[in-house]
Amino acid sequence: MVAPGVVALTVELETWPLIEPFRITGHTTLELRVIVVTLRRDGYVGRGEAAGVFYRGEDVTAITRQVESVRAAVEAGIGREALRRLLPNGGARNAVDCALWDLEAKASNRPAWQVAGLEKPRALLTTFTCGADHPDRMAAAARRYTGARALKLKLTGESLDAERVQAVREARPEVWLAVDANQGFDRASLERLMPVLVAARVALIEQPFPIGREMPLDELQAPIPIAADESVQGMADLSRLIGRFNVINIKLDKCGGLTEALEMARTARRLGFDVMIGNMLGTSLAMAPAFLVGQLCSVVDLDGPVFLRTDRDVGVVYADGFISCPDALWGSPP
Repeated sequence: MVAPGVVALTVELETWPLIEPFRITGHTTLELRVIVVTLRRDGYVGRGEAAGVFYRGEDVTAITRQVESVRAAVEAGIGREALRRLLPNGGARNAVDCALWDLEAKASNRPAWQVAGLEKPRALLTTFTCGADHPDRMAAAARRYTGARALKLKLTGESLDAERVQAVREARPEVWLAVDANQGFDRASLERLMPVLVAARVALIEQPFPIGREMPLDELQAPIPIAADESVQGMADLSRLIGRFNVINIKLDKCGGLTEALEMARTARRLGFDVMIGNMLGTSLAMAPAFLVGQLCSVVDLDGPVFLRTDRDVGVVYADGFISCPDALWGSPP
């Protein structure tokens, strides 16, 4: 029996099989492994999910160790701002932070969107992603997203990228289209591909160059907006990206939770960036807090659950190219 006012923390590891392997530059995902942090206090329950950031060496084992390292502080009632000082950006802080938001929403009888100072959430147009593959298979994947109004293509810097873009545009001439290199381009490969991207009416290029090698963007007069993903992990990265990127892609697993993500979105907009919300794959439990950040964004990429064979019993809803989040999923009073 837990004493009144005391927080009880539990950590569970979960594995969610993918429908098929998902390929990006330098990485193929076969299954989704996440941790779920659950916080219980006075009969209320808050949950948060995290997958971590694979290219920073995070996995569920490392994330769990980090959560356990702050168990005493969490169970003593640490707040969200204090948590930001205690844990670095990343999956561990994300899972605990989102669980704290969910717990606060339930205990205070106020939905998380009200606590965050947002308007009542609206359904959001979301992109749906085609993993890097043979052009014909990517075109087929694009057609399977029958209700999609926006697509994002994973590219790799290979010569095949031009055919991939052309095949998808031919298959879906009406959709908004973005491409994501996941650091797979260099300046020469991007400049060779640019006429194809322009002809295909690509509206956004995400993370063309590797982290630390973004300098060519200072001189590249790109006719298409460029988004930072891997190059922006948290608040501390924003100021150095001014004039180099047009769009900031926020992911809760990168920045360490909803608390920092909301501050990043508001700050990035004040600095003149457009803002995007993305995901590192995840179940609907991971999409729900990101959906709140999406209320402040011009580009939304919250399609993680569509790659899973199964999802949470209560999940986000995809309809006519939009995502919406049921109150019963996360962040609302019981």
